[in-house]
Amino acid sequence: MQTLEKTEPKLVQLKTLLTEINDIESAAALLYWDQATYMPPEGTAARGRQLATLTQIAHAKFTDPQIGQLLEDLRPYEQSLAYDSDEASLIRITRHDYERAVNIPSSFTAKFSQHTAECYEVWAKARAANDFAAVAPYLEKTLELSRELANFFPGYEHIADPLIADADYGMTVKSVRSLFTQLRQELVPIVEAIASQPVADASCLHQHFPEAEQLDFSLKVIEQLGYDFQRGRQDKTLHPFMIKFSTGDVRITTRVRENDLNEGLFSTVHETGHALYEQGVSRNYEATPLAGGTSAGVHESQSRLWENMVGRSRPFWKFFYPQLQETFPQQLGNVDVETFYRAINKVERSLIRTDADEVTYNLHVLIRFDLELQLLEGKLAVRDLPAAWNERYKSDLGITPPNDSSGVLQDVHWYGGAIGGAFQGYTLGNLMSAQLFAAAAQVHPEIPQQIASGNFTTLHDWLKQNLYQHGRKYTAAELIQRVTGSPLQIEPFISYIKQKFGELYGI
Repeated sequence: MQTLEKTEPKLVQLKTLLTEINDIESAAALLYWDQATYMPPEGTAARGRQLATLTQIAHAKFTDPQIGQLLEDLRPYEQSLAYDSDEASLIRITRHDYERAVNIPSSFTAKFSQHTAECYEVWAKARAANDFAAVAPYLEKTLELSRELANFFPGYEHIADPLIADADYGMTVKSVRSLFTQLRQELVPIVEAIASQPVADASCLHQHFPEAEQLDFSLKVIEQLGYDFQRGRQDKTLHPFMIKFSTGDVRITTRVRENDLNEGLFSTVHETGHALYEQGVSRNYEATPLAGGTSAGVHESQSRLWENMVGRSRPFWKFFYPQLQETFPQQLGNVDVETFYRAINKVERSLIRTDADEVTYNLHVLIRFDLELQLLEGKLAVRDLPAAWNERYKSDLGITPPNDSSGVLQDVHWYGGAIGGAFQGYTLGNLMSAQLFAAAAQVHPEIPQQIASGNFTTLHDWLKQNLYQHGRKYTAAELIQRVTGSPLQIEPFISYIKQKFGELYGI
């Protein structure tokens, strides 16, 4: 066994190499952010090439045998340390990433990056023009590349398993289907019961709300939640996202509709949830594989916790509603807080996933999850996707999209990344958000009262201490068990839904 003195220099060497790779990846991320915010349309071709170049360089550097040898040399050192020590965790997580990355050729990484950059731009135009046919050939290529990507990892039970593992390590089609089946059985009767009641009046949200005032109010809200503007900023984009270049630069984007107060406000709070997570990661992990969220599901748990369990709660609006009325006196001056609260929690069968309420949202995710599995399995052709999409919406939600822009073209995921592995995290995040919030409230039962007075410090600090600071040190399963004392389960989410919406709709 190597001595501590011999292994420590190798750990320093590993960190130095990882920092260099991280810097290249961050430069690529900055180019992507620019493409999604301010880049002129004619820059598309060059941007795709630039992203492909940086992605290929970073991948080649990370898969260099030198990294593998360092990890092997550090194995005895890792085994001599506690499992959850920073050093052992860094070696363990880096090894996991390395073993995955070496299976993917750098040439494929570059090819895939360039294709998705091109596909994104075609999708953006196709969505605006309601022209699925324009992007269909690109989507067929994405499907081909997604299957190729999965096949770099032989031995899977289902072709989507390697793609799911990339976003939610430890989850498989089998385990996700098990949770989703339980969830569907519980949700469908609740949705049907609510649908039998009168729909809440949300007309107060659909007046003219000038964009500038919406953005100003949203920025005040998220600063009070704890978003650090010394380490972040917000810009507009077509499809909102959060992106991190370092622990000192975590940015969010949003989109605003002047006839829908829901859109900008809750998109901003949603992306802020992601950003609070990244800003809360220990700075000791800077520029290493530990410096990020542990999985797509855990990340989504934070966007949904802050957007829904906090941002759509009565205590939240007890504090913020008078300020919102001051911002929009003509629109909301004569609307009482209870009417507003019911409006922002309106439940109805709708077309757009990102606009969906808490009760029906997961049905949108289940549809996408099933369709992408059928695509990967070869049971559904890309050309038939719009029809299959519309059929599922009619059968599951009782509505049919009037066009592809509000149907199969609405989400960026398949057009800006792989087909498979992206959507399950949204529902996993919903389940985790309820379980985590319940755990926080059990330790600090004063949290709802504090929220009602505009104080989010206790909740934010609890999340930083128990969740955020650890970055990727633990798997999602380890983290949920460690923080809540139980494995992931649907009961806290169903209990939350039944309590909140049972009271709202009298069911």
